[in-house]
Amino acid sequence: MSQAVGQQIETEFFAKFPTSSQMYQRACTLFPSGVTHDGRYMQPFPIYVDHATGSHKYDVDGNDIIDYWSGHGALIMGHSHPQMVKAVQDQVAKGTHFGACHELELEWGELVRKLVPSGEMVRFTSSGTEATMMALRVSRIATGKTKVMKFAGHFHGWHDLLAQAAEPPHDDKTYKMPGVTHGVSDELVILRPNDLDLVEQAIAEHDPACIIVEATGSRWGVVPLDDGFLQGLRQLTADKGVLLIMDEVISGFRVAPGGMQEVCGIVPDLTSLAKIVAGGLPGGCLTGRADLMQAIAFDNGFGKKMKHPGTYNANPLSAAAGISALKLIEDGEPCRKANESGAKLRLGLNEVLTRKNVNWAVYGQFSIIKVLPGYDGPRPVDDNFVPYNNDFDRLDCKHDARLGHAFRCALLLNGVDWFGWGAMTTAAHTDDDISFTINAFERAIDALRADGFID
Repeated sequence: MSQAVGQQIETEFFAKFPTSSQMYQRACTLFPSGVTHDGRYMQPFPIYVDHATGSHKYDVDGNDIIDYWSGHGALIMGHSHPQMVKAVQDQVAKGTHFGACHELELEWGELVRKLVPSGEMVRFTSSGTEATMMALRVSRIATGKTKVMKFAGHFHGWHDLLAQAAEPPHDDKTYKMPGVTHGVSDELVILRPNDLDLVEQAIAEHDPACIIVEATGSRWGVVPLDDGFLQGLRQLTADKGVLLIMDEVISGFRVAPGGMQEVCGIVPDLTSLAKIVAGGLPGGCLTGRADLMQAIAFDNGFGKKMKHPGTYNANPLSAAAGISALKLIEDGEPCRKANESGAKLRLGLNEVLTRKNVNWAVYGQFSIIKVLPGYDGPRPVDDNFVPYNNDFDRLDCKHDARLGHAFRCALLLNGVDWFGWGAMTTAAHTDDDISFTINAFERAIDALRADGFID
């Protein structure tokens, strides 16, 4: 053993997850670094899950684990909700891929339009990455302009057009991205978030086709958007004739049935959606102003059509799952439950950190929880707390990778699966789950201290 995460933690980790260890050895012969998603990489190895239900998942060694990945944010009802399962099972028997139009896509699109304030017309994709890529192409066709603005730290998928500056460090202002050419990156203008004056200056200088913003701030809330920023951005873009794209891949149907635009009372020009929109199956969509969405139509008024094939667009299985999920979400109760659990968890974790005298802090909004290690400011006083007064440079920074792996391992040893330094609750998380997690967090802190990660 390498002791990559501390001697005692690593010894216990190998003992508790032996089958996962063996599977990871196989995976390393198949996949780069042994994983199929960057976020699933961890040392000494990731766990392998056999099945999941509600707020719990069960690994290949039979361990019962409370889950806070929430399907990378794709789940709001928890795992394997009976209504969604039945909808997908019924559809499998009818067909998985017609290669044709079908009635489910109509119902799915109508639900998106009903719930999302900006949803005049809809086009389905297979992922959020595709939805944001489509948003940029539509914007360029509709405006005849080429430049795009985004905010540093905001994540909009991994395609060339928006991949830059999604993660720290941000000290290299060229924001070079391995594998992305200068020709692509030259069309992208990257701004610090939460500065409307800077946005106005950049619009005057670059005359962009559009501005895209992650609706809950940098990578689902590492650096939250200041109160009033989205409203100010909407007014500014409307005044300047710049299209506003809200990336609600994470926040859509999570913070509220109509997403962050419902919470803030604004209507963007275009909205990218994925994750919850497909009920936990692969799928996404772009929705927005009907006149702009005509850029995808044949014989449109722009004289140019955005080409959009895609084998799995509006796949019947994803449509069935998405319809089920959106019907469950429609009354807002699942969002309310998830948000309430998130607030309880943030409060309980901060109480542990204060009692244990650990220089970390927990913050977040709605059903999102963020952990900040190495925090040296005043302790949180309520759930509106954001460390360092939301200073971008102090919040959006790299953390010790070895500590991060050890933290995840320590939590897993205590029955909790955390999404790196962040987590999301669902409507399936109970008060007992929250209490268990707070206790597990405390035991994990003790383990990290015993292995020398915390003073």
